Amino acid sequence: MSALCKEFGISRPTGYKIYNRYKELGPKGLEDRSRRPYRHANKLPFQIERAILAIKREYPSWGAPKIREKLIKQFPMVNPPAKSTVHAILDRNGLVKRQKRRRRKAQGTALSEATVPNGLWCADYKGEFLLGNRQYCYPLTITDYRSRYLLACEGLDSTKSALAFNVFEHAFKEYGLPQAIRTDNGIPFASPNAFFGLSRLSIWWLKLGINIERIKPGHPEQNGRHERMHLTLKKEATKPASFNFLQQQGRFDRFIEVYNNERPHQALGGQYPAEVFTPSVREYRPAEEPLYPFHDKAVKVTKCGRICMGHRKINLSIVFSGQVVGVREVADKIWLVSFMDFDLGFFDEDCGRVEPATNPFLPATV
Repeated sequence: MSALCKEFGISRPTGYKIYNRYKELGPKGLEDRSRRPYRHANKLPFQIERAILAIKREYPSWGAPKIREKLIKQFPMVNPPAKSTVHAILDRNGLVKRQKRRRRKAQGTALSEATVPNGLWCADYKGEFLLGNRQYCYPLTITDYRSRYLLACEGLDSTKSALAFNVFEHAFKEYGLPQAIRTDNGIPFASPNAFFGLSRLSIWWLKLGINIERIKPGHPEQNGRHERMHLTLKKEATKPASFNFLQQQGRFDRFIEVYNNERPHQALGGQYPAEVFTPSVREYRPAEEPLYPFHDKAVKVTKCGRICMGHRKINLSIVFSGQVVGVREVADKIWLVSFMDFDLGFFDEDCGRVEPATNPFLPATV
């Protein structure tokens, strides 16, 4: 088991866990498992949500406060949801009329087919592996979708956001900004417990004017060009692994040079990626704070992820700490919170948290 785990770059506890799953379930036990919790502590029973929608359809002019009061009378034994929760349910089901205002079309996670360099970049971590000094190496890689040009391959000691920020900032400074970046749903590209999976890294991309694309969980083929590069990288630059980070990075740098300038690519008609790729005309500049001319006020989120409204503190999300969001009253004592052109959710005068609105990053067909 020790030799096998070393070959695949995993720990022995992980190896035994996979082996025990296989003994228990057979080949099905080797499939990826969902990390979603079995239950959600704050999830509303579907019967209550159905009752809210029924009341709204019977009384179309009623807002969340009246519907909540009606709900309390109908179900006095049930702990009633907050008004902002009721409003969020109505919004998700298309039963809330929104004021018309200028805004750019929200970008979702529908995947694009870029036909020019820098129309789409792809990023991911090639699976971690052990160096000779027993440290784990996490190679962060970035490629251009159209030209297959390898923009970065940096051996890192973790997947922490701060390290990824540095790699992407260096790539932006050297090559300019892409129109979009495609990743999986893992950290630091996404945060499973934050609004719509946004992370500090993806929020930074949005502020720079870069659209975010995420593949479906369990579908690496949606980032197939990048994964194919990883197979070549693994074969030519990681086996066997170098002793330390400095030596391993030297091999990565050599791989980048050969991959971009010496290795003909069949999908490019035998051209080298460097013959197809050109830097972006969108120059990198530090992100500016968004403006909210159609909101009641702009608020800077605290370090602990809260919105301060007078003496009240509304829980939003830690990934938005330090960011400026817009707050606007959309119904009687119900406020909408937005980041840039994306509506995050609602809160009321009683609830101390923001209830999520409709996910603006889902494909239009969903």
